[in-house]
Amino acid sequence: MAQALVNFRMDDMLKKEMEQTCQDLGMNMTTAFTIFAKKMTREKRIPFEVSIDPFYSEGNIDYLKKVTGEIDSGKADLHEHELIEE
Repeated sequence: MAQALVNFRMDDMLKKEMEQTCQDLGMNMTTAFTIFAKKMTREKRIPFEVSIDPFYSEGNIDYLKKVTGEIDSGKADLHEHELIEE
């Protein structure tokens, strides 16, 4: 079977973390991407759910920055709550 070279860019830290994960699984990145490509081709879909986590929405990030700014400046109204057991 003929081989093709595929090049693409990714964040350096993500690449290092993926290489480590692949190594922990006993494979290299080429094998991992080949598994992904075969599964995607066979199923004719991305083989996992792709969605947007609402935690990272612009509004929520702005709110978190505001709250952490209040905490850092000492303006936050912090108080303890009882633990709620389910």
